[in-house]
Amino acid sequence: MARWCAARGWPVHPLAPGRKTPPGNCDKCKKADHLPQDCPCHAQNGWCHGFHAATLNPACVDAWWGEHPRLGVGIACGPGHLVVIDVDAHSAPVPDRGRLLPGIAIPGEVDLEGLASGFDTLALLSAYRGQPNPAEDSTTLRVRTPSGGLHVWYRVPDAHPGYRSSAGSSAGAALAWQVDIRGHGGYIVAPTTRTSQGRYVPVGDAREPAFLPAWLAGELDRTGHRVVPAPAATVSTDVPAPRRTRSAPTRALRTLEPLLAEVASCAAVSEGAAFTEKLNRAAYTAGGLVAAGHLTEALALTLLTASADQARPGQERRSQSVIVSALQAGVRRPFHYEGRS
Repeated sequence: MARWCAARGWPVHPLAPGRKTPPGNCDKCKKADHLPQDCPCHAQNGWCHGFHAATLNPACVDAWWGEHPRLGVGIACGPGHLVVIDVDAHSAPVPDRGRLLPGIAIPGEVDLEGLASGFDTLALLSAYRGQPNPAEDSTTLRVRTPSGGLHVWYRVPDAHPGYRSSAGSSAGAALAWQVDIRGHGGYIVAPTTRTSQGRYVPVGDAREPAFLPAWLAGELDRTGHRVVPAPAATVSTDVPAPRRTRSAPTRALRTLEPLLAEVASCAAVSEGAAFTEKLNRAAYTAGGLVAAGHLTEALALTLLTASADQARPGQERRSQSVIVSALQAGVRRPFHYEGRS
């Protein structure tokens, strides 16, 4: 499957055997202070830092899965020009109707009885726009997840900047409650991958992603998912460059890494490790870093999820609930290195 995906231009990276999360970093990277995208291991075909190590190199792909055939397959969505609608079916309290479809006011006379998952909110959004429901789109690759959710795969033109990842309960960009977006800054589990919870099974006959429907592209634009390319740097000879007031991402990672390490250390203790408290503290701090502009929300979610899944595999729903709640609380208190405001 890894070779099949790479042949389609989708950069692949390993997932830990039986898991939907990447393997741990090497010992050197665990101690080193560097950004994931700058990891020196990648030049040596190392798989540290998850999707940041994703590759199309056939020799690397053959080496990784040839030596470790039990590895699962992850795909870096952004570099692969993919955007995946990740529909969740988690058991969670339904939020206020104002948070079901961000940016869309749902009138009180609309009966929401029975609404319980991302399948319902995606259907509601489609109905509001008078468009076909992506969950029922037989023209594109769809993959049923072990938890009962659904991945709806689409592609965007090579020249398109793409869309960034988000969580359906995010305090920032979000399409719909329990509907996540996998794009830049995220990855998706490849079809046929098997985890301890089950297998990712393709649905229907389509085995390739169709182009993202125009109406859905419009919704992603409306909700702030489109990647905005950084403007070209310019130097003025008349006006001095402004002083930077925000720290480099490296400093934010230094702030967060000890808290993530505390979360990951809970793997050694099945009970009584204060896992929820430690995860809550890490996510709250990450939210403050995101709000202050020191860290992207996509990277924060990736780091928090990886640490939580390492510590408590099989408890993804519980962990995500803690992460989302604490992130939302943290963004209300931006983390400024000169002191909180």
